[in-house]
Amino acid sequence: MTYTVTKVVEWGKTMTKHAVSSVRTTKYYILLIVLVIISISTIIASFAIGYYSIPIKDILTLIFKGEKYVPSNVAIIIKRIRFPRIIAAFMIGAGLSVAGASYQGMFKNPLVSPDILGVSTGAGLGAALAIILDYPNFMIQIMAFILGIIVVFIAYLIGTRTKYRQEISLILAGTMLGTLCSSFITLIKYLADPYEKLPAITYWLMGSLAKVNNQALLFSLLPMILGTILLYLLRWRLNILTLNDEEAEAIGINPKRVRLIAIIGATLISASSVCLGGIIGWVGLMIPHLTRGLVGADYRKSLPISFLMGGTFLLIMDNLARTLYAMEIPLGVLTSLLGAPFFIVLIIRGGRQ
Repeated sequence: MTYTVTKVVEWGKTMTKHAVSSVRTTKYYILLIVLVIISISTIIASFAIGYYSIPIKDILTLIFKGEKYVPSNVAIIIKRIRFPRIIAAFMIGAGLSVAGASYQGMFKNPLVSPDILGVSTGAGLGAALAIILDYPNFMIQIMAFILGIIVVFIAYLIGTRTKYRQEISLILAGTMLGTLCSSFITLIKYLADPYEKLPAITYWLMGSLAKVNNQALLFSLLPMILGTILLYLLRWRLNILTLNDEEAEAIGINPKRVRLIAIIGATLISASSVCLGGIIGWVGLMIPHLTRGLVGADYRKSLPISFLMGGTFLLIMDNLARTLYAMEIPLGVLTSLLGAPFFIVLIIRGGRQ
């Protein structure tokens, strides 16, 4: 009799766990569908927003029927100006959020952002050098991308050749190199022509999508998509990286190899994002926190949600940047204005708990 009661209790616990898991899975898919709808709606609405307002009817006509059914000026504005900017804003926000979420789990630190290994300051240094050398826009983009990757590569070499834990060594190396690059950027700004070069460098470092065109978008989109796919394919291994290296190896996972692949994916995303839109901070820090509050820390669920939330968030911020004031507000300034209070609230709530 006792054995039968015990089996019934165990069966009840198992069924309860399955029921809870099923409810959570259902909620996740509902949230995913809602975010997809919100993202698509935001993208379509963004084509209508601007100093030249475009009716939603014309936008839908262009999408489903073609440009010959709308006025020529509307087709030009949508295809050459708003399309590359809107796609760039969504993909940068989505990519930085995915990279930030991956890094926060990989380094076991919720305050880690995509630029922790110095990719943003490295790219900023590359852009500053290109601007002061009077290179054209596409060369500014290329130099920013290359320098960002080089800095992360050096940080990885330094971080993997110390006796300390690899996560801590990488963070320290990235912080050191980021500070070094910032010093060189300051020196370049000091030496730059104060009437032409200095304003261009300062504006680029503040982050903006005002100069994004189809050519620039095409250059950055491929590595951004490649890095995002790479991290998504690693999603269940990223869960294992939250364990100690010894525990990961006991499961049969090589943590150093997975960490290297994750760094490559996140670096491709971050470097291409910075070279396309300048330094846009806080997105890769805020959105992963919000995502964990909604779906937990399981990367199989959090990465797709981070992708959609990050893309929609930055697209909304860019819409505000180009419509709030007569002059366009730098996008990096807006995200910082939201990011700092967000973490103040987070710290206060954490202290109370």
